[in-house]
Amino acid sequence: MTGAHRRLVITGMNPAERRKFLNRLPREERCVMEKHWPYWARDNQVPPDRDWLIWLVCAGRGFGKTRMGAEWVRNIAWNEPDAHIALVGKSLGEARSVMVEGESGLLGCHTDVDYPHFEPSLRKVTWPNGASATLYSAGEPDSLRGPQHSHAWCDEIAKWDNSSERALGAWDNLRFGLRMGERPRIVATTTPRAVPLLRRLLADATDPDIALTRGRSDENEDNLAVGFIDVMRRQYGDSALGRQELDGELLRDVEGALWTRSLIERCREGFNVEGFVRVVIGVDPPASARGDECGIIVVGLTADGLAKVMADDSVARPSPERWARAVAASALHWKADRVVAEANQGGAMVESVLRAADCQMPIKLVHASTGKVARAEPVAALYENDRVRHAGQFARLEDQLCGLMTGGSYEGPGRSPDRADALVWALTELMLGKRGAVPRVRGF
Repeated sequence: MTGAHRRLVITGMNPAERRKFLNRLPREERCVMEKHWPYWARDNQVPPDRDWLIWLVCAGRGFGKTRMGAEWVRNIAWNEPDAHIALVGKSLGEARSVMVEGESGLLGCHTDVDYPHFEPSLRKVTWPNGASATLYSAGEPDSLRGPQHSHAWCDEIAKWDNSSERALGAWDNLRFGLRMGERPRIVATTTPRAVPLLRRLLADATDPDIALTRGRSDENEDNLAVGFIDVMRRQYGDSALGRQELDGELLRDVEGALWTRSLIERCREGFNVEGFVRVVIGVDPPASARGDECGIIVVGLTADGLAKVMADDSVARPSPERWARAVAASALHWKADRVVAEANQGGAMVESVLRAADCQMPIKLVHASTGKVARAEPVAALYENDRVRHAGQFARLEDQLCGLMTGGSYEGPGRSPDRADALVWALTELMLGKRGAVPRVRGF
């Protein structure tokens, strides 16, 4: 049986048949087979069969991007003893834990024959034949200014820190340092997000030096936990986040929208529970007893004047008692100073329902005298002026924000932007309203 024929037979098996076949092999041969990437790689997991300088892989979660990058680096190191490879992650911690030591990382895809030596203190991986790789953090662009490399693997470039254009600076410094060897190359693997670096690369995708591979999570379903794809599809399949995280789709901005994906990405940061001087919960109650959704958004104000969106506790199709209990639970959990609720539909009933649910926080009822978009415009300006942060991802909230149009219409999911409206009420109270004495700083 030829190698090509054997590969077709093995890859054509279902996971149970493949495991049964491997278990019949002698241990040494089984270990070699399990690590032999050409047997397992799908066609879109191997480098494009043409000349390229940048191989950009945009695919959903679980597609196998990390294994692709690690196997490419392994192949370069095995065949080019003089290779000096840059391994660039969002941080040094992620470069080490994912790109090198992760289950699909460099160390995990090697056999005893070509196993490299990793020196964490030196941020260096060295192969027996002399090839080497150095770890870098994209959050420290200047660390890539000066060092020379022949190749580079950049992982999850859409997660790189975009503040102060660090991501673009890290990429540009890396490109200037790729001046060793005959044909320096970069592999960039990522789940797409509308960040400046990825938008720049995709805009240049027609360049013959750039090869683009796209893929969906379900293409690698055989190697993921049983039921993972089905669960994710049920939870996120109809959302923009599902298209991004599962289908590997870059979400485009709607022309004329108050918020854009790139604006929100610029304002995103990791979850960091810190002391706030105020915490407000914005509530947009459903118009009827079984309305579509009750928007419940938690926003905190820091001592330096930044507003941070901390949680989206919205509930779908709730009864009045249910959404009121959800508001009360959020207020208790976040130690909120105030609940701001729109009262156009229910008037005093809104406050009565909240009080009945044991909401002990001060409640402020607000009445909408202008349209949702008109109320949202000054809040969108806060984002433009870099005064708001999203502490994590809030898929459905962000979908609604990006559907609010400057002309007054709404082109997002659902019939009404309830979550976005709740956010607008909370930020208006925190950042645009008249504030009295500022409560003491509290910790969480």
